Amino acid sequence: MKKPIKGNIVIDADKCVACKTCELACSVAHSRSKDLVWAIYEKPISPPRIKVESTDEFVVPLQCRHCEDAPCIKICPTKAITRADRESPVLIDQGKCIGCKWCVLVCPFGVINMDKDGKFIIKCDLCFERLKQGEKPACVVSCPTHALQFKTVKEISKEKKKEYLINIKKGKKE
Repeated sequence: MKKPIKGNIVIDADKCVACKTCELACSVAHSRSKDLVWAIYEKPISPPRIKVESTDEFVVPLQCRHCEDAPCIKICPTKAITRADRESPVLIDQGKCIGCKWCVLVCPFGVINMDKDGKFIIKCDLCFERLKQGEKPACVVSCPTHALQFKTVKEISKEKKKEYLINIKKGKKE
């Protein structure tokens, strides 16, 4: 088995056209068959772990941000929510989840949801099985406008630094 690739999903809301391709790709990636044609016939249908939300001004895909100091991990009474290390995704062991909803209450982004039957939580796992195969999350790969990108902290930091230096050169101060 390969070492999982690490990073996080970065969103450019200006590029999102609310096509919901990310939702469909996520649902298929978490289905039993991993195939669109067969996944639509599965019972229950695998729900997406990403949701395109809209306001009057913009649309944005939202999913678990895999917080460094994740409050959902701290509050889970059964230790069903864990992570291997600081850079790994926050994962849920549905076998340990008792459906208490405490994690739903403490999530600062409101992106942890209950399954259709209200028995356990569902949240983005960054397509951990795909990461272990050296592949990026399904939502990122499927996004036709590249509104979703999978980047390492180092890449994000480098881009922010470059943007800041360009603004200094242009005489803009933050």
